[in-house]
Amino acid sequence: MVSYMSLLIYGVGGIAVAGLALLVAFQEKLVYVPVLPGLTKSYPITPARLRLIFEDVWLTSSDGVRLHSWFIKFSPNSTGPTILFFQENAGSILLADIAHRLEMVRIMLQKLHCNVFMLSYRGYGASDGYPSQQGITRDAQAALDHLSQRTDIDTSQIVVFGRSLGGAVGAVVTKNNPDKVAALILENTFTSILDMAGVLLPFLKWFIGGSISSGPKILNFIVRSPWSTIDVVGQIKQPILFLSGLRDEMVPPFQMQMLYAKAAAHNKRCTFVDFPTGMHMDTWLAGGDHYWKSVRTFIQQNVDQKKLFVIVSQDLSLPCVSVADGSSFRSVIAQMLLICYCYAV
Repeated sequence: MVSYMSLLIYGVGGIAVAGLALLVAFQEKLVYVPVLPGLTKSYPITPARLRLIFEDVWLTSSDGVRLHSWFIKFSPNSTGPTILFFQENAGSILLADIAHRLEMVRIMLQKLHCNVFMLSYRGYGASDGYPSQQGITRDAQAALDHLSQRTDIDTSQIVVFGRSLGGAVGAVVTKNNPDKVAALILENTFTSILDMAGVLLPFLKWFIGGSISSGPKILNFIVRSPWSTIDVVGQIKQPILFLSGLRDEMVPPFQMQMLYAKAAAHNKRCTFVDFPTGMHMDTWLAGGDHYWKSVRTFIQQNVDQKKLFVIVSQDLSLPCVSVADGSSFRSVIAQMLLICYCYAV
């Protein structure tokens, strides 16, 4: 006769196996949320409603998935930087509450005098397909390739901007394209999905974890979308700006600090700025002028200045004083004085 203890063990084991099977089968639905419950994937408002200059752009990823995006220009003849914006999770490039995306982009245009390219990942918004790490990485590359081939922008001033999940996406595409991306901006981004598993579902921290976790990590092998940003940022050579909301209710702020520490150990052109009242989705709003000044200064020092001195060097035929990628703003000023001196003599 089977004892009650045996029945209990078999029951718990069966539940565990069933739970593991469900986790394996439906993990993409847990990681990716193309639309919030109760909302539709349609676009009730477009940039036209905000009187923005834009065009609908349809891309095809390398595996044939059709993707929707918006290219929004600061002005018809804008020559400023172009922001390639990778969105956070839970929605398309337009939430029902436009304050978190289109309104933010409208202010971004005003504050930075830039163009903005907004991509809907596969399965999000009007884009076809189903989201996965490999697929979204292909989508991001398709967006960057499109921008790099445009003739109406300065392709040397493409800045990748990623928030939350978009930061993980942006880090990968920046690492893979050192010749196409001038700089990277990360906002409220996680170290990895493996680390976030234990944050969102605490019982999982005993089985799944990333490089900052101390658990046994025995189930890491089942995770198909690990998005290990902390392993990527240490390989990025371009300048990186980290924007962290200290009241982030989704991604623990210490994860942003760890990303910065990992990147700064290999890259001297890293800047960290925190915002005491910033939450996961509203750091740009809570940060106010300080937020936009931080972004503007970063771009001016690492993108605009680099372009300026390349032009000066070419115009004066002085290749010996061209600015290296690693130049700080102070060294750029020194280069300018050197150019003036060489020209005078």
